[in-house]
Amino acid sequence: MIERRLKINSELDDSIFLFGARQTGKSTFLRNNFPNAIYIDLLDTSLAARYKRKPSLLYDTLIDKPQGTLIIIDEIPEVPEMLNEVHRLMSEKGLVFILCGSSARKLKRKGYNTLGGRAYPVYLYPFVSAEIPDFDLDHAIHYGMLPPHYLTKAPSKRLSAYIDVYLKEEIKQESLVRNLSAFQRFLEVAALTDGEMVNYNNIAQDCGVSANTVACYFDILEDTLVGFRLPAFSKVMKRRLVQAPRFYYFDVGIVNHLLHRNNLVRGTAEYGHALEHLVIQELKAWLSYTDSVEQLAFWRTYSGLEVDAIVGDARLAIEIKSVEEVLPRHLKGLKSFAEDYPSARLIIVSLDPFNRRMGNVECIHVLDFFKQLWDGAFALR
Repeated sequence: MIERRLKINSELDDSIFLFGARQTGKSTFLRNNFPNAIYIDLLDTSLAARYKRKPSLLYDTLIDKPQGTLIIIDEIPEVPEMLNEVHRLMSEKGLVFILCGSSARKLKRKGYNTLGGRAYPVYLYPFVSAEIPDFDLDHAIHYGMLPPHYLTKAPSKRLSAYIDVYLKEEIKQESLVRNLSAFQRFLEVAALTDGEMVNYNNIAQDCGVSANTVACYFDILEDTLVGFRLPAFSKVMKRRLVQAPRFYYFDVGIVNHLLHRNNLVRGTAEYGHALEHLVIQELKAWLSYTDSVEQLAFWRTYSGLEVDAIVGDARLAIEIKSVEEVLPRHLKGLKSFAEDYPSARLIIVSLDPFNRRMGNVECIHVLDFFKQLWDGAFALR
């Protein structure tokens, strides 16, 4: 059994919403970590149908449970009407809930009870390197870190099924978009711009829809946890900085499949993009799992100088290169950033096997960087 880096205290005092994209392993995580909890699985269609007809059934079946009893409701967005009963049971009986789901959008768009701050959100991401014995970097770069895709012997078929069934059919079932062909085109264009700055007008032209519609499409991907926008860092305006966010799908394997990137070769631009995505993906999970208050951003000037990842208040500046030998020219963005933020810790993550310092820049091989990351070497102290 793979032990996940997400930690939830088995003696919960407060209820939580556990969110994560499909197939990140939420159900497995909950069953392994809370074997004694009362478990209600709303992916059981007959059970979900009963609760839809009579949400108060939840209250009736749990009213006699002692205070502090833990109840897990898997896929709560399938029957959001149950949240009123959850609220009653929390308030009147002191029961504790873990409410699991792959999308907060169903709850948001119809104004369902979100428990008024009585349950805080927690997120489960795809695998991270520290969770996998004998982690295979090239396998992760090609097929991503979703558990079924990383562990299977036929990841390409799994990826195809995931995109066809989930990214297309679930969007259709939720009636989130009216023009499905335009949205399908958007998924592909969004993959083309993965890791790049978001330009709604350009994407709108490629998809044949308005810029406002494209902005809504990105909202859908974020609300369904399929992607995220990485903000631009702009603490001090000493120079003209780009303000548009970058977009990333939640897992690099999704991008590769949408772009038909089947055989990524080291030394190519495509491999470099995939490596950057994987490192950003790992950083995002690391900040979440360590309960960090710091934010992740990127930095870019209008003259083209950039740093791929800025952590916190310019505490860490991380450039990601797929080169096997780091040269002084690869440090240009970090050096420029240090002129504005001299206290920043400067790091370049690459495939260079020789870890060393080049002036004030730490050069770290990507696998060593991942290990140090999870060992606490870059934690806020």
